[in-house]
Amino acid sequence: MKARLPELTFRHRFGIRALLIALLLPGVVALLVIDSVNDYHMLSEITEDAYDAALLEPARVLESSVEFDESDTLRIITPLYAQVMLESRAGLRKYFRVEEVPPEQAANPAGVAQAGAVLMGMPDFPRPGRWPDISGEPLFFDAVYRADPVRVVAIRRDFYRNRIKRSVLIMVAESVGKRNEVEAEARKQELLRDGRMLALVVILVWLGVAWALAPLQRLRDDVHARSRDDLTPLDADKVPQEVKPLVDAVNHHIERHRRVLDAQTQFLSDASHQMRTPIAVMLTQAQYALRAADPAQARESLEGIVVQLRRARRLTEQLLALAHANQQETVDRSRIDLNAVAREVVLEFYPLAHEKRQDLGWIDACQTDEAGALEGLAADGVPVFASDVEVREALSNLIHNAINYAPVSACITVSARRNGIRGEVSVCDNGPGLSEHFYGRAFARFDRIGLEKGAGRAEGSGLGLAIARAYMRRNGGDVELSAGDPNDAGSTGLRASIWLPLAPTQAAATRRLTIPNDFS
Repeated sequence: MKARLPELTFRHRFGIRALLIALLLPGVVALLVIDSVNDYHMLSEITEDAYDAALLEPARVLESSVEFDESDTLRIITPLYAQVMLESRAGLRKYFRVEEVPPEQAANPAGVAQAGAVLMGMPDFPRPGRWPDISGEPLFFDAVYRADPVRVVAIRRDFYRNRIKRSVLIMVAESVGKRNEVEAEARKQELLRDGRMLALVVILVWLGVAWALAPLQRLRDDVHARSRDDLTPLDADKVPQEVKPLVDAVNHHIERHRRVLDAQTQFLSDASHQMRTPIAVMLTQAQYALRAADPAQARESLEGIVVQLRRARRLTEQLLALAHANQQETVDRSRIDLNAVAREVVLEFYPLAHEKRQDLGWIDACQTDEAGALEGLAADGVPVFASDVEVREALSNLIHNAINYAPVSACITVSARRNGIRGEVSVCDNGPGLSEHFYGRAFARFDRIGLEKGAGRAEGSGLGLAIARAYMRRNGGDVELSAGDPNDAGSTGLRASIWLPLAPTQAAATRRLTIPNDFS
């Protein structure tokens, strides 16, 4: 299989300015060409009409100069001004011919006009392609006379005398050189005008795009001028409206990156502070053991060092787990049963709870109770799509917290259930609990506020809830705190619940069974 190379488009190679020029210029050129062609044809028609009107004037004069004499013979009395109009000038040669139409042609005007008797004018004059239809109606056509391209107007005029019809064909021609010069000059001016317009459009588009992109240039210079640790947001008010969403997205990314860096910085600061204390205690105890002459005292110091090492190991494991949970990486998810995971984690922590003489129990979500009560829990458990390792780590931290902070003989219950579209696992105890206004603060790292109430000997770093929440949020869920079971002091303990979106399941009967676990 061949690897697909990234497509290199014109836009990526030449940028927005060249792209706009390439998009606008063909359209502008096409419009100018169409406009030029229309203008040229219109100017040609106007020029031709003007020259044809000027050509028609001497023909009309000749037409009006034809009359009968006393012998009923047609003759032409040419006035002086008609002679002036028929005179040739430089670049404008004129020719004319007046002839009497043959009687057979006059009787049958269809077809090509046949030559008749010349009354006045040049011989071998070009003939019109057809006979003029109506008497007095001019007929214009192009021809060549004596190797000179000419424009010809022909007029047929009918005369009546003593009930006799006589027809005369008047033809006047002039060379087209002057017309062609005028049209060529008009075409040249049109091309020059369109060229200037095209150059102006290109310049305006280029300057307009440059002006529009100037804020982006300044934005780029601002970003390049920043130091590598400058994470202040970009100024979105000085860029075009169309680019503002992009700048907002960049600012959002900068803010996320800043929060990650702040969290890492705070994490390193807190971790170094938390690790410094046990190390200092172990160093003091080791020095004391070296100075102690009594082996019993030295042994007591070594046992204290072992205790601190265990605490340091637990803290290190939690720090590594928290660092892993905060990594922005893809989670390898699979279909798991929260009910089965909860049961297995409870069994793992049974020895620790038994050591503290606590009652750690698990409520099975897949069995029916003695009364056959149904509470929306299917026989296939509580299926979710999540990372099995991370769900176990989160639940382990919640159970470890409950065991660590609950007093001796406390009751800790772990249960799984379906709650609408969510799957939940709750760790509920009847320990000293936590005030509701401390719920949000309890998720802060290394903050054990309120958790020590009634548990003076409790040991912990304040990372369990933070780790659990980080893992759950990576899998699309979260951790919530609420009031737990009542205790002997008249208050309530703490309930910590993790939830994840339910995975699609087949329809099944819903059953629930509570299995008591007396570990005291």
